Amino acid sequence: MNLSKNCKITVVAAAAVAATTEVVTSVLDMAGFDGVMFIALMGDVTASSVLTLTAKGNSANSTSSPTPVTQKATTAFTAAAADADSKVLMVDVAKPTLRYMFASLTRADQNAVVGGIIAIQYSANDKPTAHDASVIASAFGLGVES
Repeated sequence: MNLSKNCKITVVAAAAVAATTEVVTSVLDMAGFDGVMFIALMGDVTASSVLTLTAKGNSANSTSSPTPVTQKATTAFTAAAADADSKVLMVDVAKPTLRYMFASLTRADQNAVVGGIIAIQYSANDKPTAHDASVIASAFGLGVES
């Protein structure tokens, strides 16, 4: 199986400088997909920072109206920053109950740099899939040459 032809990859949030503000991703339309995984790439994170990545859903293509809800199947990940430099936070939602999904990364107490947030929509109904325009190149190989 070729993973890249069975999922859709999208950069949903650009890099963010050191701060304690929330990073909210763009909204994904889940029509044709059975799940989505959000991956937040962390940079330099100040000790005692608290990071929480939460997946949220909405019935409209919006992060605000109507009020989005945290998907019941998700768990927010919270990490102490002592071990968060150059690491990732992930949250995976299988069979979301709402059509539109996005993620929220909260950075509390101390500064944290974000390298970006990537979304992988998976279990596509129609294959092969096409990646978002935020993916500038993709390649597939059939084995390893010696």
